[in-house]
Amino acid sequence: MDIKNPYAVVLIIQLIYTGMYVISKAAFNEGFSTYIFIFYRQAAATILLAPLAFAFERKSAASLSFMVLLKMFILALLGITFSLNLYNVGLRYTSATVASAVTNSVPVITFFLALLLRMESVRLKSISGIAKILGVAICLAGVVTIAFYRGPHLNPLNQHHHLFSHKNNSSHHTQIHSKATWIKGTFFMIAANTFWSLWLVLQGILLKEFSSKLLLTTFQCFFSTIQSFVVALAFEREISRWRLSMDLGLLAIAYCTQEQF
Repeated sequence: MDIKNPYAVVLIIQLIYTGMYVISKAAFNEGFSTYIFIFYRQAAATILLAPLAFAFERKSAASLSFMVLLKMFILALLGITFSLNLYNVGLRYTSATVASAVTNSVPVITFFLALLLRMESVRLKSISGIAKILGVAICLAGVVTIAFYRGPHLNPLNQHHHLFSHKNNSSHHTQIHSKATWIKGTFFMIAANTFWSLWLVLQGILLKEFSSKLLLTTFQCFFSTIQSFVVALAFEREISRWRLSMDLGLLAIAYCTQEQF
């Protein structure tokens, strides 16, 4: 196999994730509920994955015990339900660019969690150890920069400047509120990435106990569908908010469902 192929796959995956952030953000801007979005996304993924898991792993699947199912439920709660809901709320408060950039904190958080669980080691006197520490520092610096520096708003279609002081004051207050929301959204994403990183580490441990990857994914999608429904029901009580139509919301659900494959 050509050594460049893995890098091409990684690039394609990043492009897919970027599309997910952009389309999801557009749907949220149109008023689509982030909580209902997660429920429909996980429900669609469960419906699509279940037949595949049954077809390919029904004979080779490892035995299921109550403890394994409980671990799957907890993993789904942490790595999918909590993570996705926090991330999408953060995306609603910030932008698709921030969502894409803050994802770079996942390797950093995963690295720290692996260190705590003694699944990873660092030799500070070695080149590889120094490289790891430098990589962690650079990623953290980037995340902090994104969180606290928003930059100017680019609006080439409107070059008109307010001339009156009371309008400037109003604009100033709006900017402060936007910056606070921006920071809050970024930290929501970091919290989501923490849950996601914990999910990655714990899932690796669970795979040693239950090696059927497709079934593991399907069960987690199923459990997260139930959990996401409870969360969405708590925040969205109006039936009209749950109705789907041919718009960006449906496109986002379809796109993000295929992304899970």
